[in-house]
Amino acid sequence: MTRLATCLTVVLASVAGCDPVSSPNSVGKLPPIEIYFSPRGGCTEAIIAEIDRAQGTILVQAYSFTSAPIAEALRDAHRRGVEVAAVLDKSQETEKYSSADFLLHVGIATRIDDRHAIAHNKIMILDGQTVITGSFNFTKAAEESNAENLLIIRDPAIADMYTQNWKAHAEHSRPYEGKKPSAAGNRPSPAKKTKATSHRM
Repeated sequence: MTRLATCLTVVLASVAGCDPVSSPNSVGKLPPIEIYFSPRGGCTEAIIAEIDRAQGTILVQAYSFTSAPIAEALRDAHRRGVEVAAVLDKSQETEKYSSADFLLHVGIATRIDDRHAIAHNKIMILDGQTVITGSFNFTKAAEESNAENLLIIRDPAIADMYTQNWKAHAEHSRPYEGKKPSAAGNRPSPAKKTKATSHRM
């Protein structure tokens, strides 16, 4: 854990007795939380460390997923017997550098959530105990170039909330079967390519 993450964990723990605003999903006291920021704030390293510690299950939701180190960590977890499953945004069917094919080819159950304008979640749920979430996409750009945040929350009750939501999205998603051609059926024009790049997160 970085020094910043450690300090923020202590600060959050000190206010854990504060009552949250009442809501159907309120959780009472704040659980242990680690906080990271990018660029180059250790987000990818922290995610991989959590994946490497997982023993039973890893559930993934991703909008943009192009990080080779994170994909390889998930592969390694799958190979050592961890049950890994991913729900990805429909853009990953046509994204040139998506890790969707990599996950599919190493035997990780991968589904596409196309029921929303954007399936914008960036989440991992590990062993029903730990949730990784935040603005941080699982991409090289998020680690090296973007201003992002990442939370690692260690609490079974919160993990259960995220798991139920993950299952709801998985149920209306469809199995990923490999890359699809673009809607135009050919390579995008330079103008379209520039526009797509500008919206990558």
